[in-house]
Amino acid sequence: MPKTDQLVVPADAPETFPEWIRTVCGRLGEKTVLDVCGATRTAAELDYRTDCYSAGLSTLGLQAGDHVAVMMLNSVENIEIWFGIQKAGLVEVPVHTASRGDLLQYLLGHGDVKALVIDESLVARIENILESLPQLQHLVVNSESVPTKYADHVTSHRLSDLCLDSPPPRLELSTQSTAVILHTSGTTGPPKGVVLSHGAVLHLTRHLVWLMDYGPTDRLYTTFPLFHNNAKYTSVTAALECGGSLVMDRKFSASGFWSTCREKDVTAFNYMGAMLMMLHKQTPSENDLINPVRTAFGAPCPVHIWEDFEARFGLSLVEVYGMTESPMACETRLERRKIGTAGQESTTYQVMIADDDDRPVAPDVPGEILIRPKSPNAIFSSYYKKEQETVEAWKNLWFHTGDQGSMDAEGFLTFIDRKKDCIRRRGENISSWEVESAVNSSDQVVESAAYGVDSDLSEAEVMVAVVARDRATFDPLELIGHCHGRMSDHAVPRYVRQVDELPKNHAQRVEKYRLREDGLTPDTWDRLAEEASK
Repeated sequence: MPKTDQLVVPADAPETFPEWIRTVCGRLGEKTVLDVCGATRTAAELDYRTDCYSAGLSTLGLQAGDHVAVMMLNSVENIEIWFGIQKAGLVEVPVHTASRGDLLQYLLGHGDVKALVIDESLVARIENILESLPQLQHLVVNSESVPTKYADHVTSHRLSDLCLDSPPPRLELSTQSTAVILHTSGTTGPPKGVVLSHGAVLHLTRHLVWLMDYGPTDRLYTTFPLFHNNAKYTSVTAALECGGSLVMDRKFSASGFWSTCREKDVTAFNYMGAMLMMLHKQTPSENDLINPVRTAFGAPCPVHIWEDFEARFGLSLVEVYGMTESPMACETRLERRKIGTAGQESTTYQVMIADDDDRPVAPDVPGEILIRPKSPNAIFSSYYKKEQETVEAWKNLWFHTGDQGSMDAEGFLTFIDRKKDCIRRRGENISSWEVESAVNSSDQVVESAAYGVDSDLSEAEVMVAVVARDRATFDPLELIGHCHGRMSDHAVPRYVRQVDELPKNHAQRVEKYRLREDGLTPDTWDRLAEEASK
């Protein structure tokens, strides 16, 4: 339970990321604060080594405010160079490690990246696009050997050679200075770069620690990637802010998850998407309750497993609604919650459900979720080099999320769908969330995505792509039988397609536009055709 009813930030709290790093590391000293893929760091080591990296980056001729991209898997070096970038007064541009080709070229070019820090295993991704990136001056490779020269205009460096025992640069930063540019997934166009200030990322960190009531004995666990704000600002920085420690791995393992929690004394973890469903579908064990975890943070837990999950594993779930631009706009609190909702507007934001003219709607009436901050520097600054999109998003002085939701008379928010993901079938609006919730509750299914495909009768038909637990024995007809009675009749899928995995963006959200572009594939199963054949 939160210690106070509202988040209160002390007047003397650090306002910039470098100042914050030195303050928390100075307070924690020789405490081991990081355990990342087996590599550990004390707070003192983290502070020293990130000072060294900031000094090394300064030798490259980079000026305060220049952009440095990081394309690395989860590792302690990733965290160190991220902190080093901030201590050098530079702007970090995290890059999804699956990026390649035109997308990677766009992210580095549009992001005005002057230096790229990259794992050796990923270097092949950029070799063929370097000539099209004239602004890129330095390639810093996380490797044991000195990297070769890949392009005439790009100087190559070994990451470890930039860890210099020299004083860090002197900086003049403010809470409004840009700390990071996080690219959102592009659906109908290229990704947008969300500009977050030092104040915004520190506010998110403090808000999360307050909401979860984290303290020095907490040990946070995440497997989410460091190119996403979830791992960065609700795991890494949250663990340091509360005086606790972090455990980080590269991959989520449903079968090994609880063993890791027991071995590492994990007290809290973050979740997204299908993670809880995967854990819930593991064979129940008499050891399920024998774990040190007290709480977990994220969204969305399927409603039908929520209470059973908490009871089975002996923990409490805290859900929020938010996005990269405005994280944690709504939040649940253990003393005041409604399961299946994202809670009430948070200590940081005002939230309104509006019609197409931005007028508030009545309780329980669906509309677009609009947000604006209650505190300065708590929300994103802009979309990088996209002034028109920024202005449009802030129409009538509310940030337009593009999400549909409803709010009851007590102010509890129910997320319905992305506006563009709502399926319109024969005059009815169908929530893809409703379809996915029913489909995912089947024992046959690991995870799914529901979307609309063109119908001969105009508008759309409902289609689901499913990742099956056993591809060989999966029965789409059995799945449809499972759906009947669990959703509205008009929402029952007509089409079912098996896939090995769902396409996802950096935030692990399903890229449904790619599934819609695929349309009806040769292996798609058609419920009406099946019924007609009988």
